[in-house]
Amino acid sequence: MPRRLALTRLALARPLLALILLSLALPAQPQRNDSALSEGEVEQLRESAYVPNDRVLLFIKLLDARAKSIEDLYAHPRKPGREQDTHDLLEQFTSIADELADNLDDYGSRHRDVRKSLPKLTDATERWGSQIKSAPDNEAYNVSRKLALEAIRDLRESATELTSDQKAWFAAHPPAKEDQKDQSKPEPTELPR
Repeated sequence: MPRRLALTRLALARPLLALILLSLALPAQPQRNDSALSEGEVEQLRESAYVPNDRVLLFIKLLDARAKSIEDLYAHPRKPGREQDTHDLLEQFTSIADELADNLDDYGSRHRDVRKSLPKLTDATERWGSQIKSAPDNEAYNVSRKLALEAIRDLRESATELTSDQKAWFAAHPPAKEDQKDQSKPEPTELPR
């Protein structure tokens, strides 16, 4: 009886072992690169990481490019795959907008000065909303469009709130002027011996 039980277990284990060996033998599928940014764009963002205003302006430029591409898809005669292209561009737009929102949250909590770029961001959100809405309704991308419009709304709210927060913060804590020396203090001189 024990021998029969062992043979039954072995018979059940063989298909499982074969499945495991087969899965190990199959070539691994390459990972899809779902990044919304090209390598060049990622490099530009890295280079602008130390200057918050420049980084926000670069994000605006990247979002402008995606919104303009969506608008252009419908300004020209229809090409095959237009709906999928619209879907993909909307997904990229939302991903980039979310990344910008994360950056704004970080800049706000760390009191990084982005006051010069915030009005441009607020203006851009109005433009993007119109461009995103320019495409006709289509089930292929309506959900993606809704998410993109929500991301735009969130960016507008964040920019508006951050503008008022930064005005108050920098009024109470004016940044030091690095380029100008304090003219009221005389230069230290060496004492005679």
